[in-house]
Amino acid sequence: MAGISAPTGGPIFSLLQCLMAHSHHHSDGDISALRKACLLITTFMVVELVVGLWANALVLVADAGHMFLDATALGLAWWAAHLSKRGFDQQLSYGYHRFQVLAAFVNGLTLVALIIWITVEAVQRLINPEAMNPWPTLIVATLGFIVNLIAFRLLHDTSGNTNIRSAALHVLGDLLGSVAAMVAAIVVMTLGWLYADPVLTLAIVVILSRGAYGVLKESAHILLEGVPAGVNLAQIKTTLTEEIDGVDGVHHVHAWGLTAEKPLLTLHALIPESAQVQIVVRDIKQLLKERFDIEHSTIQVELGPCPDDQHGHAH
Repeated sequence: MAGISAPTGGPIFSLLQCLMAHSHHHSDGDISALRKACLLITTFMVVELVVGLWANALVLVADAGHMFLDATALGLAWWAAHLSKRGFDQQLSYGYHRFQVLAAFVNGLTLVALIIWITVEAVQRLINPEAMNPWPTLIVATLGFIVNLIAFRLLHDTSGNTNIRSAALHVLGDLLGSVAAMVAAIVVMTLGWLYADPVLTLAIVVILSRGAYGVLKESAHILLEGVPAGVNLAQIKTTLTEEIDGVDGVHHVHAWGLTAEKPLLTLHALIPESAQVQIVVRDIKQLLKERFDIEHSTIQVELGPCPDDQHGHAH
């Protein structure tokens, strides 16, 4: 499985990179792999949910919830590739990127409701254990393990960009849920220990909770126009002032993101009257792009006191 390595920021950031992916990083082969993996996992998620309810196996229902998280991540990455091609219009001047973030937030809330329901059920079964049918549970959990391996292989045989690696890592994480369901079925089958179902269900709930918390935190931060991760406003101000000729000061610096990977920035630059405005603005934009990976910036050039500052003090 060479080529699949964790991006900086840990598993939660990996998921968000997948959720907020924008399409110009994807080739047609990548988009096809995302589509196939998403349809495969979504289909089996429904199978796992139905069998879990029929076999009274809460651990299968919980694993189906984890597969829902996978399917959502893959589906949003796939959907984002198509939405982004629509560009922008008079009503949505920045385009349709934020639909991904909004969908992620709504799905995070859905997951919270699912987690609460599963947790209540698991606790009740710890108090009053219920019989489960281990054979269908074992069969479906094993098939789920195989499905996740196939999905991982589909994503592995692509260009290997960051978004694809993130999706593959998330699918690998779902293998743990399948293993937990297999172990619960085997324990009930061989030892008759009914507590295996609720105990391993709670283990999956912990994994689900981490994912749901990360999705809600990151998507809410973006929707509230928070400064994107990795963007240091103080460092940007210092770097521009010290390294670009013709910049005497930088203030009113604001950064936000359309998605987790698409930061935007506006700033006011104080320059002397003798400076060549066009060259200074070009140098600022070039530095922001090369050093801070900010491709879209708006620069307001000022030759004197800031008109937005009542007393002319820079912020």
